[in-house]
Amino acid sequence: MQLYELTIHEAGRLLKNREITSEQLTTAVLERIEQIDDKIGAYLTVCADLAMEQAKAADLVIAKGDGSPLTGIPMAIKDLICTKGIRTTCASAMLDQFVPPFDATIMEKLNQQHAVMIGKTNMDEFAMGSSTEHSAFKPTRNPWDPERIPGGSSGGSAAATASDMCTGAIGSDTGGSIRQPASHCSVTGLKPTYGRVSRFGLVAFASSLDQIGPIAKDVTDTAIILNAIAGYDPKDSTSLPEPVPDYTSALEKGLKGVRVGIPREYFETEGVDPSVLESVEKAISTICDTGAERVEISLPQSKYGVAAYYVIAPCEASSNLARYDGVKYGFRASGKTDIIDMYRATRSKGFGAEVKRRIIIGTYCLSSGYYDAYYGKASQVRTLIMEDYKNAFESCDVILAPVAPTPAFKIGEKVDDPLTMYLSDIFTLSVNLAGIPGISVPCGFSPEGLPIGLQILGNHLCEEKILKVAYNFEQATEFHNKKPAV
Repeated sequence: MQLYELTIHEAGRLLKNREITSEQLTTAVLERIEQIDDKIGAYLTVCADLAMEQAKAADLVIAKGDGSPLTGIPMAIKDLICTKGIRTTCASAMLDQFVPPFDATIMEKLNQQHAVMIGKTNMDEFAMGSSTEHSAFKPTRNPWDPERIPGGSSGGSAAATASDMCTGAIGSDTGGSIRQPASHCSVTGLKPTYGRVSRFGLVAFASSLDQIGPIAKDVTDTAIILNAIAGYDPKDSTSLPEPVPDYTSALEKGLKGVRVGIPREYFETEGVDPSVLESVEKAISTICDTGAERVEISLPQSKYGVAAYYVIAPCEASSNLARYDGVKYGFRASGKTDIIDMYRATRSKGFGAEVKRRIIIGTYCLSSGYYDAYYGKASQVRTLIMEDYKNAFESCDVILAPVAPTPAFKIGEKVDDPLTMYLSDIFTLSVNLAGIPGISVPCGFSPEGLPIGLQILGNHLCEEKILKVAYNFEQATEFHNKKPAV
């Protein structure tokens, strides 16, 4: 096995026993990036010099017998998380040269753990997209088939993890942006409960929906990263002041007494690929074979999730992205003497087509005479969706469902058809509307050899339950051990 193939817990054990050094591990990952990233396009910025400095510092910490499970581990960071002194672009021309003067809270946490930042990963511009085709700089390709999308918007983080160009990664999830690319790239991705991980320093898309979370090679690594980044942050007004358990302690064998809910609406949706349904049904059977009890449930309002999301998210985007006006920071169009012309030219040139589409939708929905008809109604539907989940969790402990209706589609296939693109998140959006946690784990492959993921959902602050079910499924299968031939 090559060093870059190690999981976090495997590398951590070798580092602790002084069998390898962080410098050796980091060098191996950097060489891997140099060898294959021109085929994948996972990174926007590679921090080679900084990474080696951090690796040397981590080795000194380990030599003293100190450190944490992430000490010396090369991590990839989605490029909408502020990193002090390191370019943070959100994959947008608007922030092409933006260098934050501060670290996001999760970067402070990772730095305290002496993790190694290997680089900043590509994404859909301002996290608006499901394919990582909407980056202003380049598309990211799926390591399993470079002609296909890796998912989005955290496609760079998922592709880097799947192709061993990092040992673990950080993404963000506004409507499925961790779980969907994790599914398409055959890695594990977890969206925590809203407020479980600080959003301070995350460049906002939709503030009531955005949540930072881990992308990793297996469930154990996912729990390790979540341990490091979860917790209350007084700098984030939406952060939950709740104690953080040791998530790795939830990774126990056996699911006796665990009730798994199967929402019939998710399995009756039109347009779902047969290979997805087959893989998910087999996964449900495997989980039940390990001791879990199958319970049929209903989420009747889920059919309205896409409509509600694509009102609420653009409305919040319209508000959040108003700050990019060419005055305070970021791109400014040159040659304009009138301030209104400068605003117009800056936002026209600085934003891509998808971002402008969502800003226009959101501004329209928030305009006088339409607020109650659109945003108000969508907010009411959101409450009904939350009630659906609340009622469902009275009869089950976790919910099992597909992540995406199809395996990864070809690059360019849906980029000019936004409505079809939006429907690719039909199984993930309502989770963000409700603020509950969800995880995607590899559960199969299509006849073309494309990865398929299983989505496991839990009630608020029930990450331990979904991690336990995910771990037991992973231990009963081999999907997480399969690697793309990059």
